[in-house]
Amino acid sequence: MYTSEELIKMVNDYIESTSVNRKPEGLYEPIRYVLSLGGKRIRPVLMLLAYNMFKDDPETIMETAVGLETYHNFTLLHDDLMDNADVRRGMPTVHKKWNANTAILSGDTMLIIAFQRVARCKEEKLRPVLDLFTQTVLEIDEGQQYDIDFETRNDVTEEEYIEMIRLKTSVLLACAVKMGAILAGADEEDASNLYNFGEKLGLAFQLQDDLLDVYGDPKVFGKAIGGDITSNKKTYMLINAMLRADEKQAAELKKWISAEHFDKAEKINAVTEIYNNIGIRELCEKKINDYFEQARLSLQKVNLPDEKKTQLQHFTDLMMKREK
Repeated sequence: MYTSEELIKMVNDYIESTSVNRKPEGLYEPIRYVLSLGGKRIRPVLMLLAYNMFKDDPETIMETAVGLETYHNFTLLHDDLMDNADVRRGMPTVHKKWNANTAILSGDTMLIIAFQRVARCKEEKLRPVLDLFTQTVLEIDEGQQYDIDFETRNDVTEEEYIEMIRLKTSVLLACAVKMGAILAGADEEDASNLYNFGEKLGLAFQLQDDLLDVYGDPKVFGKAIGGDITSNKKTYMLINAMLRADEKQAAELKKWISAEHFDKAEKINAVTEIYNNIGIRELCEKKINDYFEQARLSLQKVNLPDEKKTQLQHFTDLMMKREK
């Protein structure tokens, strides 16, 4: 069986060797640029690891796996445009390096290339693969819209937030492992258990991202902490802080949320102090552990010997920064 490290190298080598060589340059250069920026390649590696549990030739589905990675990078390109973000993975975003029109058109083309690559699977698997991928893409767009809607609401519930991150983040990880299982000829029960595994892993992964945005080490996290606080992002942490705050804490949170002009460091420190006093970090860590355990149990249900699941479990431990 392949290790996750070997598969990451295979994915990167494949992306580099199959660069989009079409014209005009103004359309395709930004696509090559986005895909060259790297990343953890979590989604294609999850697909390949899931496939490799059942079959020994994951290299045969590499184009479909890279199609999923192309789609993921398309969503980042458009997210950056919607968020007016300047930097992605330490480099200028497409709309900053080129312009907004280029980001829209090149992004749309990336989406088509993603579908083209995903569809180049074995013909007998085409229908279930495209059905799963299309449903996933629709759900991710729905999650993105919920995220936008939440920006103007102060009554977002924990249940609404969990559903939003399930749609926006989790379903693509779930799609990746289920698609790997489908392509390997796994039965419906195993494919379904792997989907549940990916979904719960995605929830744990996104909540951990929320936690690290407040409590992470910037050198390890890869970006400055406190961005969610300064932008008043409706995260699991803020939602639960508002629910559990006493009168004084609630008043201070509302003051910082409504402030139009503020010192960023002061706001981050003040809100983090409220989180500390309420116990939000511990609450979030418990939720992360609950979802991670649910993911582990779903993987256990897959009808394969434990040794076949070792590499997938190891990769998810690395994703969640767990030393196991």
